[in-house]
Amino acid sequence: MSSDGPRVVAITGASSGIGAAAGRLLARRGAAVVLGARRADSLERLAVEIRQAGGTAVVCPTDVTRLDDLHRLVGRSVDEFGRLDVLINNAGVGKIGPIADLDVDGWSAMIDVNLRGVLHGIAAALPIFRRQRHGHFVTTVSTAGLKIVPNQGVYAATKNAVRTVLEALRQESTDGVIRTTAISPGFVNTAMDSAIDDPMLRERIRHSMDEFGLDPQAVAEAMAFAIEAPAGVEIGELSIRPTVQN
Repeated sequence: MSSDGPRVVAITGASSGIGAAAGRLLARRGAAVVLGARRADSLERLAVEIRQAGGTAVVCPTDVTRLDDLHRLVGRSVDEFGRLDVLINNAGVGKIGPIADLDVDGWSAMIDVNLRGVLHGIAAALPIFRRQRHGHFVTTVSTAGLKIVPNQGVYAATKNAVRTVLEALRQESTDGVIRTTAISPGFVNTAMDSAIDDPMLRERIRHSMDEFGLDPQAVAEAMAFAIEAPAGVEIGELSIRPTVQN
C-alpha cells in the first residue's frame, strides 16, 4: 500500500470471472479499483457491490482491441486517484477448436484480444508508470501455453506470445521502475467456454470446469500475492491449477 493513499488497480475483463474476482478481492484489501470491460451493465453491478461492501470502485467501459479505450481506462485511473499502480491485463477469449476447422475469424479474435489487447494495455500504461517511477503489469496468461494439447493450438500461441512480450519487458525494465507478473491459470470455472462454437467440445469443457475448475477467487488471490510483494520484489510468473488437472 502506498503511503499517499490506497493502491490504484485498473482491471480489464473485469465484468466476470477472474477479473471480477480480482476487483472484489483487491477492493476488500483496500485498493481503489478501476473496472474495465465491454459490458457496462455488468461493471456497474460489480461496482455497486464493491461500494456497498465499503470498497472504492469506478467503471470505465473498455474494449481492449481499441487502443483509445485503454488510454481512457488508464486516464480514468489517474484522473480519479492521481496515479495508477497496477494494470491487470485480464481480458481474454478462447475460441478453441482443431486447427483444421480453419476458424480464421476465431483466430483473429484471439490475436486481437489476447495479444493485441495486452500490448494496448502496455502502450497505455507504460508512459504513466515511467513518469511515476513505479508500476506493475499483472497479466493473465494460461497453462495452455505450458502444456500444448489438441484444440488449443492458436489459443496457446497467443498466450505464449504474451509470455514472450512480458519476459522481454522484464529484461528491458531492470531499473526497478516496472514490475511484470504472468499468472497462468489452469481450468477455472468461468464463462469462457461460451466462446467455443463446437457444442460437443463446449459441453466437455463445461463439464471439466464444473467438475474440478478453480474458483476465480483462487486466481485473484495469486494476483494479490504478486501485487502485495514488498517493493523491490518481482513475482515473475505463477502457475495455478487444480491439483487434479493433468
